[in-house]
Amino acid sequence: MDLKQYQIVLVNLDPTIGSEIKKTRPCVIVSPNEMNKYLQTIVVAPMTSSSKPYPTRVEVKHHKTKGWIVLDQIRTVDRQRIVKLLDTLTDKEIYRVKAVLKETYVD
Repeated sequence: MDLKQYQIVLVNLDPTIGSEIKKTRPCVIVSPNEMNKYLQTIVVAPMTSSSKPYPTRVEVKHHKTKGWIVLDQIRTVDRQRIVKLLDTLTDKEIYRVKAVLKETYVD
């Protein structure tokens, strides 16, 4: 499976512990393509349909469903956890994700 940054993929996140986001759910790939090409692990941010506006969450709408990319729960998963490709973020959504990542983890 050719995995690219900012694709939305269905990922099996179980088993989890405590407050980690569970279940099989859409996630956005945040690791760069160079890593995705050569490593067995992929860095993803899970998505949820039930959230409140929060500084580390980016609101998106795909397939008529509103949801949030949860950038405060980024995790690294093995490729085997990825069930299938779903979609790709729009340019506007990618811009917002980059801005929130930078604000949260860099600045």
